[in-house]
Amino acid sequence: MKLAWFAVAIALMIARPVAASAFSVNSADLVDGGRIANAFVYRDCGGGNLSPALAWTGAPAGTRSFAVTVHDPDAPKAGGWWHWLVFDIPAATAGLSRGAANGGLPSPTRQGRNDFGHETYDGPCPPPGPAHHYVITLWGLDMARLALGAGSTPGEVAAQLRAHSLAWAQLTGVYGR
Repeated sequence: MKLAWFAVAIALMIARPVAASAFSVNSADLVDGGRIANAFVYRDCGGGNLSPALAWTGAPAGTRSFAVTVHDPDAPKAGGWWHWLVFDIPAATAGLSRGAANGGLPSPTRQGRNDFGHETYDGPCPPPGPAHHYVITLWGLDMARLALGAGSTPGEVAAQLRAHSLAWAQLTGVYGR
C-alpha cells in the first residue's frame, strides 16, 4: 500500500510544473507582497488599467515560449478571477514593458479572454472589503505556439499552460478598497 502511494506521489510530481529556483520574475512597478499602485488598477475602480512592467531571468532549458497570467484567488467566484492571460511570448523575450497589453506585445504574442470578457489586461477591482491577492505567474513553456484559438477562455488557457509548462515563477501584489 505504501509503495502504491509513493508511486502516485512521484507521478504527480513529474506531471506538475515546478517552480525552478533560477527562474524568476520581477517588476519595476510592483513589490512582491506590496500594494498595487493605481496605475495598474481597473478603470471602474479609478485606476489607469495599465499592465505592469515585468522582467524575467533563468528560463529553464528547452523553453520555447513564455506566458503570463494574473489571477485573483480571493475573488468571490468559484475558481477566482482571471485578469490577464497572455501567451506565445517568444523565448528570446526577457520582459514586457508597462502597458504592453494595449499594443506593445512582441509578435506573435496572443491574449486570451479574461473574466471581464476582454482579450487584454484588466487590473484589480475587488468588491469593498478585505484586500485581494493578485498572483502574477510567469510560465516557461515547451511549445512556441499553444493550440488555442481567438478568444480562448481562462480554462482553455490554463489547461494548455499546465500541459506544456517546464517551470513557473510568481510575484504577488495586493489591492483592496
